[in-house]
Amino acid sequence: MTADQDPRPDIAEDPAASSAAAPTAGPTHRSGFVALVGRPNVGKSTLTNALVGEKVAITSSKPQTTRRAIRGIVTQEDAQIILVDTPGVHRPRTLLGERLNDLVRDTLSEVDVVGFCLPADQKIGPGDRFICEDLVELRTGRRGPRVIAVVTKTDLVTRDRLAEHLMAVDQMMDFDEIVPISAVKGEQIDVLLEVITRQLPEGPQLYPDDQLTEESRDDRISELIREAALEGVRDELPHSIAVVIEEVVEVDPDGDAFTPVEAGTGRLVVRASLFVERDSQKGIIIGKGGSRLKEVGSQARAEINHLIGRKVHLDLRVKVAKEWQRDPKQLGRLGF
Repeated sequence: MTADQDPRPDIAEDPAASSAAAPTAGPTHRSGFVALVGRPNVGKSTLTNALVGEKVAITSSKPQTTRRAIRGIVTQEDAQIILVDTPGVHRPRTLLGERLNDLVRDTLSEVDVVGFCLPADQKIGPGDRFICEDLVELRTGRRGPRVIAVVTKTDLVTRDRLAEHLMAVDQMMDFDEIVPISAVKGEQIDVLLEVITRQLPEGPQLYPDDQLTEESRDDRISELIREAALEGVRDELPHSIAVVIEEVVEVDPDGDAFTPVEAGTGRLVVRASLFVERDSQKGIIIGKGGSRLKEVGSQARAEINHLIGRKVHLDLRVKVAKEWQRDPKQLGRLGF
């Protein structure tokens, strides 16, 4: 094989001839990593959850909801797809924004397939073209990832508008495939899974059948708390909210709330800190008489109960970490 040859298997033009050449070969199994990229709020996390079939990524109408490369795992009989839901690519205004964009670029260089999400209800804009330029450059001079254009939110537009959008998307670059979908309504999700599988290289199963994500329990809990905190807050606040799980501990339900007991015998307590950048933001999160914080706790607790499979007591504290989005040391402490 020469250096410029594609190491991935081609689809045989004559399946019968291929079968005859290798009669003992079993069915082909494919596996690999698929990054979902796009501007903020184009439906990447909603799509991730729809493909996995369970909530592994939080969703919100607020920008910069996704802050990590969250992996969801789809296991099928003939393939295993490891989805990487990435933060929305945007023009950064803070060090956090720069690091999120860098995270996306690093992810793109390591995956087998890219799903470039372009919402059907929005015209192609400068942000989309910026991402497209990166993808074209990534595939120049070497074998980069396959790129699928995923036209999201098709349920929000008419057939004529969708047709126009698909033609505009087709002009952006030489996509390997273009697939229109609605993650909210589950439309074309099975088609997208088939298309992704075709683009993956041959490979073994990488994760157990029942594993749906690489996210740790504590990471998923912190994300559920942040998701609840994002609801109903002012536009400038979402960027400033970070959540850290201080501890998850089992305590004596009838005694000292801080005395650990044997797992499964007590009450499970989750203690978490919500960080904001200014004292005024702290007041907004807490609300009058603590009303807003109670709402956050109630919503997050319901999701955490479902995740863990048992009732938990959620202890939330709101703290100020001044200008943490711009401070390298504080970013490090908060996991960025």
